Amino acid sequence: MRHTPGNLLLVVTICGSVGCGSAGPYDYVTVSGSVTYDDGGKIPLSGMRLMFVPLDAPEVAGAHPRRAMANVDAEGGFDCATSYKYGDGLIPGRHKVVIEAPAAVNGKPVIPASSQSEATTTIEIDTADLPLSIKVPKP
Repeated sequence: MRHTPGNLLLVVTICGSVGCGSAGPYDYVTVSGSVTYDDGGKIPLSGMRLMFVPLDAPEVAGAHPRRAMANVDAEGGFDCATSYKYGDGLIPGRHKVVIEAPAAVNGKPVIPASSQSEATTTIEIDTADLPLSIKVPKP
C-alpha cells in the first residue's frame, strides 16, 4: 500500500471519529487512600477489592460512566483505581463504594453483607476529599 496524503487523511479521520487510544467522554481524578472500620480499626483481611460506582456523572454522547476498581493491600491502603485504563482514577464527584471480599473469616463476619452489594451499600466517597478515607461499618 502506498502512503499518500489521502491515505493519511483517511486514517486520521477514522481515528478521530471512532477513537484511538484511551480518551473517553469523561475526565478522571487519580485517587489513593485507605480502608478502615468506622472506629478507625484495621480490617483483618487482605485481598479486598473496591468497586466505585459513580453517582453524579451523567450520560455523555450515549456513553455511561464506568465503575472503577481498586485493589487494597494488606495494610488497608490503595494507591490507584482503574475506570478505563490502569490507574486512570475515578470520574470526579461522589461514588458508592462496594467491597469485594469474603464476608467471613474463620466463621466470623469481617465485612457487613450490606457493604458488598451495590444496592445496599451505604459507603460513599467524594473525589474532592483526597486522599480517600473509606470507613466500613463493623459487622
